[in-house]
Amino acid sequence: MFKNFKFRPKKNTRYVLSLDGGGVRAIAALVFLKHLEIESGKKIADIFDLFIGTSAGGINALNIGGLGMNAADLERFWSAENLTKTMSKSFWDSASFLQSKPKYDGVGKREVFSKYFKDLSLGESDKHVAVLAYDVEQRKPRLLSSYGTPGIKMLSAASATSAAPIYYSTFEIDDGSWLIDGGIVANNPSLLGYSEAKKLFPKDRIKVLSIGTGINRRKINGKHSSKWGALNWFNHDILGIMLESSIFDEIASDLIGSDYLRVNSPTGLVNRRMDDNSEVNLERIHLMGMDWWKEFGAQTKDFLNP
Repeated sequence: MFKNFKFRPKKNTRYVLSLDGGGVRAIAALVFLKHLEIESGKKIADIFDLFIGTSAGGINALNIGGLGMNAADLERFWSAENLTKTMSKSFWDSASFLQSKPKYDGVGKREVFSKYFKDLSLGESDKHVAVLAYDVEQRKPRLLSSYGTPGIKMLSAASATSAAPIYYSTFEIDDGSWLIDGGIVANNPSLLGYSEAKKLFPKDRIKVLSIGTGINRRKINGKHSSKWGALNWFNHDILGIMLESSIFDEIASDLIGSDYLRVNSPTGLVNRRMDDNSEVNLERIHLMGMDWWKEFGAQTKDFLNP
């Protein structure tokens, strides 16, 4: 698209990459980032100064900012084999919300994380990186970062930020805190990333590239919903509604202005379920990421090279 695109950061400008949560739909972001790497000739880790993410977006942030992964490395991380392992041993007999245990036991997920993050701590990250979680005992958001909580293990940070209620159990990190997925606070952590960057780089201009995981626009029948109980609401994506991030996008646009660029779209044919790793759905997610590049690629180039 832009063969002559060479990333030349402007002096006194810092770049933040913010990545939404959304389960397997986060793969669309890495498709977009792969095109950015190809066009720029640089690793994503070398373009941005701070990486922040929630849930699956937090895992991507840790892989890029913490381990220095390029897009090809990320594709291998999100392989069909690893996805199957992270979602192994379901306790649910009929995908019912009314079960006594989380949907997955989390053993396979921790095995995958251990393979990549090993025993590394956040303080050993290649770049500044932060992920959002929620402390269930203190009842408050918790930011785990390379600069604020350097002693926390990357494996713990990845496990905590992706401990989505219903799907995975609450996770105890290294300091004894019990955390769950930060998506219940801010599935789009752009504003938090902007605030953190202001603290890290107080004299610099801050620009935030925010990548979503698709917006579910399927209509809900209001009259029918007035009669729903817990199970019906669950079957109609109550968790997705709770994680809706469009309001954060609007606020970020108002506060940050032209220094904020959002990449996202309706999910279309992509399954709203965060754990649909079927071949058909993964292909649809891949196509969504490619469509994003077609729609937002030129804007991203201009955004990074003002």
